[in-house]
Amino acid sequence: MIRIYNTLTQQKETFTPIEPGKVRMYVCGMTVYDYCHLGHARVLVAFDVITRYMRSRGYDVTYVRNITDIDDKILRRAEENGEPFTELTERMIAAMHEDEARLGVLSPSEEPRATDYIAEIIAMISTLIESDHAYAAANGDVYFSVESFENYGKLSKKKLEDLLAGARIDVQEAKRSPADFALWKAAGEGEVSWPSPWGNGRPGWHIECSAMSTHCLGNTFDIHGGGPDLLFPHHENEIAQSECATGHTFVNTWMHAGAIRVNKEKMSKSLGNFFTIREILETYPPEVVRFFLVSSHYRSQVDYSEDNLAEAGRSLARLYHALRGVEPMSSNDVPDTEQDRRFVELMNDDFNCPGAISVLHALANDINQHRREGREDDARKAATVMIRLGDVLGILQQNPDAFFQADSGGELTAEDIEAKIQARADARKSKDFAGADRIRDELAEQGIILDDSREGTSWRRS
Repeated sequence: MIRIYNTLTQQKETFTPIEPGKVRMYVCGMTVYDYCHLGHARVLVAFDVITRYMRSRGYDVTYVRNITDIDDKILRRAEENGEPFTELTERMIAAMHEDEARLGVLSPSEEPRATDYIAEIIAMISTLIESDHAYAAANGDVYFSVESFENYGKLSKKKLEDLLAGARIDVQEAKRSPADFALWKAAGEGEVSWPSPWGNGRPGWHIECSAMSTHCLGNTFDIHGGGPDLLFPHHENEIAQSECATGHTFVNTWMHAGAIRVNKEKMSKSLGNFFTIREILETYPPEVVRFFLVSSHYRSQVDYSEDNLAEAGRSLARLYHALRGVEPMSSNDVPDTEQDRRFVELMNDDFNCPGAISVLHALANDINQHRREGREDDARKAATVMIRLGDVLGILQQNPDAFFQADSGGELTAEDIEAKIQARADARKSKDFAGADRIRDELAEQGIILDDSREGTSWRRS
């Protein structure tokens, strides 16, 4: 039985899907006005692992991750760039797909875009107005009346009276209470807009997710996830408007990934410690970055630093070292082992990835021990288990030599290294051992390690 920490109840609960054997999960995706950053990678990888694990346990998972492709930030950025907002969003969506693919993130089952759900958004707003949970203001905006939902704050544990204390209404806003939030924003002259019963405008951010999630997954679904910054007000507002519109519990289990910190400080553009995924991948191999993110529990804070990323690289390299030169068997030929059962036990406990990775390291130790003792079949079996468990985490699927030889942005390409290895072989053949040693030392200085054997010389990056 999988147990999941539910942000709503603030405790671990046994996961019981609404429909046996099936999981319906929605995760808030990107607002596509810029390249994805490390915080996005944290959420992408966390819920990718959760999806992979649930599918490995036999669940039919429908994973919906939305795209916000209309938003004030998008419109401002497009205006700054002097381009239509649709060109900006298409370019950023393509870049997002490139980034997630490099990190080994599987595509979601569905990826709805806000601009494709304008009719559903308008219909939900109309329902809220008809039931007196929302109101059209004189300026063309439509607001949700927070005080009309008695359970407001149940996710974030914030009290409405505390939110109202000292709050003010902007002079340009026409809402009745400071806590009310926009469902529909009236458009000014020349602004991007869609027609509605309240005049031309565009949807507010919160209503987009309610309309898309309920349309794709039903009025009540199993899991809703996202980053820690979305808990309030976004997810709180989603609950209020969705439950008022449908009359049903919106979500049974709420999950939130931990925050990213950079050198123990909050990641922020203003602090100059803000990194996009593609900037990081210019220096570090994608699987190392993924391993770094998977190595922490999905709910914990992740401290991004060069030292921590380098340690993740060393840890992953130890696993690949164990697999190097071992020919795995077909997974079907190796029944579940004690390590499989331990892995499942740990992952069933709120997706304990650090514990699961410790199982992989134990398997690596087993492989090394079996090889020292000449038990090649046992080594092959352990390698098979290690690879299939790694697949659940989205790691260890490369050929070990390919992993060690991957270009990490250094000056020497694989072709350069092979040429130097051949030059060294030629030098040894002509008994120029000093020259051969010099080539080996030059490569070592650039992080290239040579391994000589009867079969020839192989190489790896340190």
